[in-house]
Amino acid sequence: MFSGRGSNTETGSRLCAALWFLLSALVSLGVCLRGSAQIDPLLYEEQLLWVSGGPGEVSTYRIPVLTFTPKGSLLAFTEARKGSSSDIGAKFIAMRRSTDKGNTWSPTSFIVDDGSMMDGLNLGSVLVDEEVGSVILIYSLCFHLYQCSPASTMMVESMDDGLSWSPPRNLSVQLGVKNFAPGPGFGIQKKYNPAKGRLVVCGHGTLEGDGVFCILSDDHGHNWYNGAALKSIPYNQKKKAQDFNPDECQPVEMPDGSIIINVRNQNNYHCRCRVVVRSRDGGMSLPIDDLFFDYELVDPAVAAGALQKEGVLYFTNPSNEQHRINLTLRWSLTNGTSWENKAVQIWAGPSGYSSMTSLDSGSAEDRKFIFVIYEKGHKEYIETISFAKMHLYGGR
Repeated sequence: MFSGRGSNTETGSRLCAALWFLLSALVSLGVCLRGSAQIDPLLYEEQLLWVSGGPGEVSTYRIPVLTFTPKGSLLAFTEARKGSSSDIGAKFIAMRRSTDKGNTWSPTSFIVDDGSMMDGLNLGSVLVDEEVGSVILIYSLCFHLYQCSPASTMMVESMDDGLSWSPPRNLSVQLGVKNFAPGPGFGIQKKYNPAKGRLVVCGHGTLEGDGVFCILSDDHGHNWYNGAALKSIPYNQKKKAQDFNPDECQPVEMPDGSIIINVRNQNNYHCRCRVVVRSRDGGMSLPIDDLFFDYELVDPAVAAGALQKEGVLYFTNPSNEQHRINLTLRWSLTNGTSWENKAVQIWAGPSGYSSMTSLDSGSAEDRKFIFVIYEKGHKEYIETISFAKMHLYGGR
């Protein structure tokens, strides 16, 4: 009899525990859904970080990239093109640093100088290694092979929150000699399996040998090897309008551990919209089965921003089929399978490349914001590089 009462008590305890677990899960789900439903982004603050055409050694600032460091500082990078606005020519990599989440910024420092190369550096991807506290910048040299050869994939690294940088290291010794332009944007360190901890940087090739290519490191950037490749068609041949020609790209890790790569559709194959492809094996492959065209993301063929934060996928680009104007923020509550009808216009005028970041500290304040850096102008999009702070809950 005693045994029976004990059994009933144990069963009751288990039932209570199960009900409590279910209730907690429903409450958590409700909070999550409420938080997603309340997303109502607002352009909260904006300031210019760089202005082209001023006095000094720089003609034009282009190709903005942004990241948070493991210590919570913001680092903004851009190409400082010395002689003209052309993709070809000598450049610096310029950087500004903020320790107060973008309220104030350090003066510009030039962390890489390619001298007087006819076909200089191309800024690529910034990558944060949370496990060792480093910030890695991957870029290319001689990408266009204009009066130089061969092209090289280069790396610099900071171990002190962006205050100082290592001498450039040529990764072509490990990756082989090839034309590889990282990003532009950010690389990722995988937070989830498969390949948790792996560093993944994706980019593109030359316009003939174009496509999405990823380079990988499993030892914090000491050694790199070639991963996934999604090649253009016809590969290594001149392209025509509407040929399949995936180009500049931004990878984002999703909560299931897969990597979604949002890609510039260079020759407008199939649509004037974005190409999206997914890797399920940590950047080793990009199967055609997992490729689709996102008709909702209208695009004039440009490098765009993508960011995953707390189950919401954000996207920025000049939302126009023909012209680089109308820099717009969109968001998806369904991992990019659909996009909310509402969108936020960050800038109506000329606008080009963009990149995003956020600080995932877990604090209530940091949950409210994402940060956008983009090319902005009144007559041309190459006039300035602007930094925008976006409040995700309408300023509340």
